Amino acid sequence: MTYIIFKIMKKNIKVLQVIPKLGYGGAETGCYDIAHFLPENGWKSYIITSGGELLNFVDKKKVKIFRLPVHSKNPILMVLNTIIIFLIIIFCRINIVHARSRAPAWSCLFACMITGRKFVTTFHGTYNFKNKLKKFYNSVMVRSQLVIAGSNFIFSHINENYGEFFQSNKKKLMVIFRGININYFDSKKISSLKVEKFLNENKIDRNKFIILLPGRLTAWKGQKVFIEAIKIIKEKEIAQTFEGIILGNEQGRNVYKKQLIGLVEQHRLNKTIKFIDHCGDMPVAYRIANLVCSCSTEPEAFGRVSVEAQSMEVPIVASDIGGSKETIIKDKSGLFFKNGDANDLAEKIIMIMQKDHNSLKSMGFEGRKNIIKKFDVDKMCQTTFTEYKKLIKLS
Repeated sequence: MTYIIFKIMKKNIKVLQVIPKLGYGGAETGCYDIAHFLPENGWKSYIITSGGELLNFVDKKKVKIFRLPVHSKNPILMVLNTIIIFLIIIFCRINIVHARSRAPAWSCLFACMITGRKFVTTFHGTYNFKNKLKKFYNSVMVRSQLVIAGSNFIFSHINENYGEFFQSNKKKLMVIFRGININYFDSKKISSLKVEKFLNENKIDRNKFIILLPGRLTAWKGQKVFIEAIKIIKEKEIAQTFEGIILGNEQGRNVYKKQLIGLVEQHRLNKTIKFIDHCGDMPVAYRIANLVCSCSTEPEAFGRVSVEAQSMEVPIVASDIGGSKETIIKDKSGLFFKNGDANDLAEKIIMIMQKDHNSLKSMGFEGRKNIIKKFDVDKMCQTTFTEYKKLIKLS
């Protein structure tokens, strides 16, 4: 009888995830992956979001979507969101609420306090603060029963800055590494037709050594450092021909993109650096690259680009800060350069360019082996699922 009741309870468990926008970022894809994993394991899955490109790919038969302005920091909208989230929790009989950003987390916190539901947060960034008010605003991410850090770097950041919130045994802080779909990011599954189409559409010379810098166009992603490094390499007049590709959408940052284009023109790199606004099939973009760079000048919470590149068996050069230091095996799957140092970045790129074919293949092999072992999405989903069960005492 107890077993039957347990099985009924297990099937009726409902998890609500709340995220500002469901785009292509690391937090968003993590939300998407968990949302589809839960129904496959007998639970019901719900998402509240304001919109985003990934919504087009959500299986609406498995995941219930609610559209609310949870991206807004407007106090009035945050109060309205709290009321609506409260009603959703009650009418849908939600068991666990999982918030993935600060503004919606405040609404979720109050809704969970009123309803007595379990509250989970994932710390997706460092959420820097310059004053006590900003720190208080950030602190909502550690006011849950379960706080998930996406890397050891984030775990340390939380302990150093918000350690006072974990003096009670009622809270748990743990690391769950983000995962990626290693079957999707698999170079062997990319057709030559897709590769040819991408090369032709973007006028890329496949005979050149392709250096790819993926990431949205924002200053801290280090596009300027990358451009300066390419200039330095060009001035060295190395024998190998190469091309740098900056792949990323400006997301309304028109002024910054104009600055980047101006810098390329100033250094006369128009024929050496190419801008590509968007790619709906990132594995293809990685597939055409000989080297991927991650040049963030501020710490990445996880370093998704580094993980995706390694899964695609492409060597990676990344700045020596943040989560990337945990995902790359130094000198085996990639190299690190001194943060913000264009000369050091140029030096590391040249080191990769001068390696022979077998050495590059070996780096790629080590990279994929590393990702399969540590950063598979199934591992992330299963670990999160286990923690959910512990939270409601089903394990």
